[in-house]
Amino acid sequence: MKKYFVTGLLIWTPLVITFMVLAWIVNTLDQVLLLVPAHFRPEALFGFPVPGVGVLISVALLLITGLAAANFVGQRLVGFWEALLARIPVVKSIYSSVKQVSDTLLSSNGQAFRKALLIQYPRQGMWTIGFQTGTPNCDVAQHLPGDHVSVYVPTTPNPTSGFFLILPKEDTVELEMSVDEALKYIISMGVVAPPADCPQTTTP
Repeated sequence: MKKYFVTGLLIWTPLVITFMVLAWIVNTLDQVLLLVPAHFRPEALFGFPVPGVGVLISVALLLITGLAAANFVGQRLVGFWEALLARIPVVKSIYSSVKQVSDTLLSSNGQAFRKALLIQYPRQGMWTIGFQTGTPNCDVAQHLPGDHVSVYVPTTPNPTSGFFLILPKEDTVELEMSVDEALKYIISMGVVAPPADCPQTTTP
């Protein structure tokens, strides 16, 4: 009975968690319908709510925004909008910080989260996986001897929180695993190890 119970648990647990995550995403994006006039919402048109409509509207809005910003007129409008936000004291600080982070992480030309590193943390002899996010700026680098790198060390199983470290480049080991594989490794608490062709060792 215990064997069958564990087998069923292993099958249903990832399915239920996946469904819960997808349901949370759909419900969150469906909140965009609050911006739609009441007589255009599914409840008014069909007489019942339609889950996922907010997802389609959000995706369409993102595509239209990206398409509009790709031409000259759209770029001028974006520049005007950013200049307007830059004049609002509190909004300026928040918007500029978030924009710099998003541009660094999402841009195809950015170097953040492009490398998975093996580092010793929180002390010598203890190892963990981090992600290179860049290099220290000149103000910080001038106080540090040699080459250093900026590293983000995520917590497990929630990688959205973590620690920012500045380490000597020579103290980091660049891994061959991709960032996605490293994230899975961290989120699973080391259970889901990425496949790798490791040399076979023979015991004497």
